[in-house]
Amino acid sequence: MEDLVKTLAENRTFTDAEFAALLEVDRYDADLFSEADRVRRAVYGDAVYIRGLIECTNFCKNDCYYCGIRRGNKNASRYRLSKEEILSCCAEGYALGFRTFVLQGGEDPYFTDERICEIVSAIRETYPDCAITLSLGEKSRASYQAYFDAGANRYLLRHETANPAHYAKLHPAELSLDNRKRCLYDLKAIGYAVGAGMMVGSPFQTTDDLVADLRFLEELEPQMIGIGPFLRHKDTPFADMPNGSLPLTLRLLAILRLMFPRALIPATTALGTIHPHGREMGLRAGANVIMPNLSPSDVRKKYLLYDNKITAGEEAAQALALLEKTVSDAGYRVVVDIGNPK
Repeated sequence: MEDLVKTLAENRTFTDAEFAALLEVDRYDADLFSEADRVRRAVYGDAVYIRGLIECTNFCKNDCYYCGIRRGNKNASRYRLSKEEILSCCAEGYALGFRTFVLQGGEDPYFTDERICEIVSAIRETYPDCAITLSLGEKSRASYQAYFDAGANRYLLRHETANPAHYAKLHPAELSLDNRKRCLYDLKAIGYAVGAGMMVGSPFQTTDDLVADLRFLEELEPQMIGIGPFLRHKDTPFADMPNGSLPLTLRLLAILRLMFPRALIPATTALGTIHPHGREMGLRAGANVIMPNLSPSDVRKKYLLYDNKITAGEEAAQALALLEKTVSDAGYRVVVDIGNPK
């Protein structure tokens, strides 16, 4: 068992059959987690990088079947932050010690390229020492270039699944895996640090689908990889589907750390939602980023991609001391610099 894991750590790849063997059973988990932790410490030490998450809008023109802010959810309480509110979040985050801001939102037509560039430029001018990450969905290459020129330097866009047939089961017909991939390659070509990733345990997902995800990530070579368990939302077509698996998510985190030793990999809010200690478990499985929430407290419960999302306690950026203790108890150390991929 140990030899199989060490072989992955040395070669950073496997055959499809070997990947499937790791994914489908738990007997390799202890070795996987131990080796993933060794590898992340060799590259990043005990550092855990924090990013200030600003959820700027929960309007979305898309109708993805798994998402709580989908266009078709008439029960969502919609909001969008103004430029002034976003800059206020940045000011508070900077004072708390954050040096990376992540602007995340649905694909909201209100946020035109002009508005996004104006916001990004204002953040860049005020906080020249900070990284600016965007997670605003699928755009044209020209739009991505404009945001980059305005000062954004990182972009998160999960590919969700690398199997076109599976993608079609999760999204309406107007969305395609080909376009999602086009976006990711455009972002890389422009010069962004790019983040991709998949939902673990999404409806209809198979082991072969997950192996295809690993192969796509090998091809893309993203600097950041974000994965989390699928969590259902009561106002979506997948309301009755089972949630994704915590053990499988942790297993994949460890595999990804061995495949991509230098990647920035978050322990996501979804991990903390599916289990009270999920994020600490994610850190021990190879993750090295946490994204506490800087959004105004009155909108945090409205950005509900899935049910029971945590919004308080160490999830809140203002509770940084609590987060630092949690990370320390897990055996790591919070650092506030921008944490570029190594």
